[in-house]
Amino acid sequence: MRLISAEEMQAIDRQAIRGLGIPGVVLMENAGRAATESFCRALADLFPGPVLVMAGKGNNGGDGYVMARILAEYGWRVETLVLAAAEDIVGDAALMLDVLRKLPLPVHFIPEARDLRSCFAAAAPAIIIDALLGTGLKSAVRGLYAEAIEIINSSGVRVFAVDIPSGVAGSTGQICGAAVKAALTVTFDHAKIGHGSDPGAGCTGYLDVVDIGIPDFGRPEPESEVVLTDAADAAEWLPVRSGSGHKGKFGHLLLLAGSTGKSGAAALAGNAAVRSGCGLVTVATPAAVHDILEVKLTEAMTCPLADQNGLLSSDARQQIAALLAGRQALAVGPGLGQSEELADLIGWLVRECELPLVIDADGLNLLAGQLQVLQKRSGPPPVLTPHPGEMSRLCGLPVAEIEADRFQVARGFAMKHQVVLLLKGARTLIAAPDGRVRINASGNDGLASGGSGDVLTGLIGGLLAQGLDGFSAAALGAWLHGRAAELVAAGQGTAGMAASDLLLQLPPARRELTEGA
Repeated sequence: MRLISAEEMQAIDRQAIRGLGIPGVVLMENAGRAATESFCRALADLFPGPVLVMAGKGNNGGDGYVMARILAEYGWRVETLVLAAAEDIVGDAALMLDVLRKLPLPVHFIPEARDLRSCFAAAAPAIIIDALLGTGLKSAVRGLYAEAIEIINSSGVRVFAVDIPSGVAGSTGQICGAAVKAALTVTFDHAKIGHGSDPGAGCTGYLDVVDIGIPDFGRPEPESEVVLTDAADAAEWLPVRSGSGHKGKFGHLLLLAGSTGKSGAAALAGNAAVRSGCGLVTVATPAAVHDILEVKLTEAMTCPLADQNGLLSSDARQQIAALLAGRQALAVGPGLGQSEELADLIGWLVRECELPLVIDADGLNLLAGQLQVLQKRSGPPPVLTPHPGEMSRLCGLPVAEIEADRFQVARGFAMKHQVVLLLKGARTLIAAPDGRVRINASGNDGLASGGSGDVLTGLIGGLLAQGLDGFSAAALGAWLHGRAAELVAAGQGTAGMAASDLLLQLPPARRELTEGA
C-alpha cells in the first residue's frame, strides 16, 4: 500500500480545487459521506448510538459536521461538541456547520476546557467520532485539545477517527504530545505515513481508505516513495529460483558470529540463512566455540578462526579474507562480543569487503564509534539492522526520542550515511540511501524475545547471497520474519515463542508468497 505525506495530500487537494475547479466544500461533503458509510459498515452493531462528534475548528471538524448531519438522517442519535467559539469556525467548515445548526440536532460550543468534562458526561456516548485535528498537525497538542484527547482515551468508548487520530502527525506517525487511540480510522484518497509508521500506527486501529472523488487527471505525483509492505509487495522481491538449479547456484553466505557464551546467536543466524533458501552457508566463529557450533549446526558448514579469550582476534583477518573469496554475501555480528580488536576488524570489513553486507547486534555496537568508515566503503550500501537501543548508540539520540519519531530518524540516518537501515520494532522500518522507505506490516509480539534478531540477520544475509540488493533483502526478510511469527502464533500463541520456533516456518512463509496465498 502506497503511503503519502500530509504535504503530498495537501498538494493533491490544491490541484483538485484550484487546478480542476472542484469546490472545497464539495470535497468536504464527499469526505463526510464516505466516512459515514464506513462508520455505518463498521459500527452497525451499536445502532442507533448515541454518537458524539467531537469537532475542531478546521476542515477535520467540517468532515465531522457532515457526518453528524448524515448519521442523523440515517436514524442515529447524534450530538456534536465543537471545541471552539462559533465565530472561530471559518471557510468550508463554517458552511457545513451552518447547515448542521439549521437542523434540530444538539450542537454545543466549548471554547474553554472548564466546560468540557460536564458536556461530555451529559452526552454519555456509546461511540465517539474524533474530528478534532487533521493530518497536517506538527506542533504539540495543548490546552483544550489535550484535555479532549485525555477524556476520549479514558472514556472506554469505541472511537472512530476521521482522516487520522488527533495528535498523530500525518507525515511521520509522531505523537504530538498526546493522541487519540482509535478503534477505527477512515482516511481519504490515500493512506498517510502516519497511519503506517509507529507510534501513530498503534493509534490508528483498523484503517479504511475511501475515495472522495478527486480525479487522477492532473494530480501531482508524490515525491516520496513509502510503502506499507503486504504479501503482494513481498512476493515481488522473491529471488528467482530455477527448477534445475543446484546448491552452487543459490548463493554462498559467510557468517561471522559467536563468542564464548553466545554460540546460540551464531547457530540461530546460521540456521536461518539455511532456511532462507541460500544454497551454502559457512559460519566462521572463534575457535573456542567452534566445536559447540559443529553440534548445533547440521546443514551449515563451520570454520574456526583465531581467537583470544573466546573472541575473534586480529590474527583472524587473513583467514576471513580467504573465506570471502567465492562467497556472495557476508553477515556479521550475532553474538560476536566486544573488544578493540573486534572494532578494528569491523572497520576493516566495512571498508574493504566488496560483498553485500548485513551488520547486526554486536557488529552494530562495534561500528557505532567509527561511522566514518561507511564513507570509505567500496562495496554496495551495507544493511544495518538495529533495535532502538542499538540505534541510540549509532545515532546518539535517546531511545525515547527515536521511538517518538521512528520514520524521520530511520530515513534521515539511511540517507546521511548511505546505508540500508532496518529499524526493528512494531512496524519495522526499512529505509534506503535514496529516501525510499518500506514499513513492514507482518509480525507480532512473539518476536520480542532473545534471538529473534539473530534469525533476521541470517535470513537477510541468505537473501543477499541469493542476489537481492540490500533494500529488497531487508524488506523481504522483515516480511518473512514477521509472517513466520504469525504462523507460529497460529499454532501456539505468542507468549513463550522462541526464536528457534521461527526457523521451521520460514519456508512455509516463503511458499505462501510463491503460491499467492
